[in-house]
Amino acid sequence: DMQKAVERAFTLAIGDRPIPVEDGVAAHIAQAVGGDVRKALGAVELLVLGAGEQGVTLADAQQAAQRSNMRYDRDGDSHYDILSAFQKSIRGSDPDAALHYLARLLEAGDMISAARRMLVIAAEDVGLAYPQCMPIVKACVDSAFQLGLPEASIPLGEAVILMATAPKSNSGEAGINAAMADLQKGRSGPIPRQLQNKHFDGEDAAVKGQHYKYPHAYPGSWVAQQYLP
Repeated sequence: DMQKAVERAFTLAIGDRPIPVEDGVAAHIAQAVGGDVRKALGAVELLVLGAGEQGVTLADAQQAAQRSNMRYDRDGDSHYDILSAFQKSIRGSDPDAALHYLARLLEAGDMISAARRMLVIAAEDVGLAYPQCMPIVKACVDSAFQLGLPEASIPLGEAVILMATAPKSNSGEAGINAAMADLQKGRSGPIPRQLQNKHFDGEDAAVKGQHYKYPHAYPGSWVAQQYLP
């Protein structure tokens, strides 16, 4: 039945970590999700990730249900609308709006989606305008998962404010997208001889030698050389 499925889900989610689950938690989740197995599995995952020193308590499960995270459809339109508004608010440099949407995700218990989207935003929207933003955001996300909710909201909130107020550049995304588009259009070609990983052409080669120019041997560690096919 649903309760046994929830209990099994807790066992798998916890693994060998010392996270106790209070009696009644599985039954409460089974009742709160209204028979939706997918929502039950999502609820278990979120409660385990947010577990404090006392593990997963019945109070945690009850509080989560009151905030409607058991009924929060992570595959529904509302979920993706919030994530979209979250990213667009950071991209648009509005920290207040960005924090609002982060709070909605966290109140629904969906720290996983918020964290994943933040890692994308650091690379996609802040990008090379502030490269150091990426390791800072990653550190904040790691801290959040180590802390668990509610304290996890602090480093996540700080990372969101940092990204919303940081300079923005999508040059990295635009560059790799253009390179992928070239390949999809068949714009490839042989790798220039001087870049290949072989140094002997054979006795019958008309022009022998790789002729690679080692940039560090030139002033400023740069020399004109063909790199693209």
